[in-house]
Amino acid sequence: MGTQKDESIIPISEGVINDEILGEWNKRIGLSLRVNNVFNQFVTLAAITRYVNGIGDINPLFRDPDYAKTSCYGALVAPPNWLYSVFPTWVLQGLPGIQAFHSGNDWRFHRPIYVYDTITPKCVFTGYDVKSSAFSGKMVMEYQRALFYNQREELVAETDLYLVRAERSTARKTGKYNSLEVPHPWTEEEANRVDEDVLAEEVRGNNPRYWEDVEIGEELPPLVKGIFGFTDFMAYTVGAAPVAVAAHGYQLRQYKKHPAWAFRDPETGAWEPVYGVHYLKSAAKAVGVPFCYDAGAERQSWLINLLTNWMGDNGWIKRNYAEYRRFVYLSDAVWLTGRVVEKYMDESGEPCVDIESSAMNQRGENTMPGYSTIVLPSRERGTSPLDRRLPPEELRGTGLPPKL
Repeated sequence: MGTQKDESIIPISEGVINDEILGEWNKRIGLSLRVNNVFNQFVTLAAITRYVNGIGDINPLFRDPDYAKTSCYGALVAPPNWLYSVFPTWVLQGLPGIQAFHSGNDWRFHRPIYVYDTITPKCVFTGYDVKSSAFSGKMVMEYQRALFYNQREELVAETDLYLVRAERSTARKTGKYNSLEVPHPWTEEEANRVDEDVLAEEVRGNNPRYWEDVEIGEELPPLVKGIFGFTDFMAYTVGAAPVAVAAHGYQLRQYKKHPAWAFRDPETGAWEPVYGVHYLKSAAKAVGVPFCYDAGAERQSWLINLLTNWMGDNGWIKRNYAEYRRFVYLSDAVWLTGRVVEKYMDESGEPCVDIESSAMNQRGENTMPGYSTIVLPSRERGTSPLDRRLPPEELRGTGLPPKL
């Protein structure tokens, strides 16, 4: 009797983590990586709108040019997480056949992003650690640093990021997540309650949240994303994904140059990118995950959406850190929440609050613990965090470099 072929596993590239390939990585540490996965660079109303639609952000500061003109910014701005749509903060380098899972970002935001700005990303490989994992046995935690500059060569933001690199075959064998019931079996009543939570979203807007009024222990109104579906993910890729956006002969030529980037789908016969793990069950299972799942950058974008809703137009996210601890699968819902844990004047004299955040799914799992620092306006001091960060008025929304 012949061996039965496992039709559920697609013919995806397989690799092994060994000393030889890590030795090649050692030579690259500290080097700038070639950033070839850029999507947006020129900041337009259309590019901003596609992005905020893709994460479900309803804040008029990022949607309505007339509203934005009357705001403290004086012109339309992109939310800070829009930088994910320029460049996802990572360059996929080396380790062919080894799956990459984006697993966290530590953002520092320095300047606003105005309509008509031009954003240029840079990326540096900062190192790696070899670790063991219940999910995939031997794994590599890869570290990179991404930097974003505007047309005036000002540093807009920077982030340290983390990628888990895991052997696909080992992850399948461990089957860590195989016992999960996915898609989630929602009842109609449960699904309707999620809808109610989604629609209860609060946007602070042009009503300043003053530092003096915030108390330690204060809870942020929750932001709910879900029930997460295929269209939700496609909307995100339309607005933000610098991968899987080419087709037919052009993309096929890329796959022929880089065979590890793609596989032929046995069901349709079409070539698909490994990025298909986010929308093709067969691809997700091939890398050891039982169902299609979200993009890490997408989820941290939701968290930043929570923060901009809460702080209002006059607040500023100074730091935003998050770790992606669980997958968010198609059919999941996520309740993003936060709590003020510290309130202080920082070393530069700015009134700050620190917020611990979570992203709980319907299974009661915190899929993304996080920590952020927000600078707020002060009623007593008569200060705003934007006082230090806005460009001269004549440059706001012009896309021009400084006058010589």
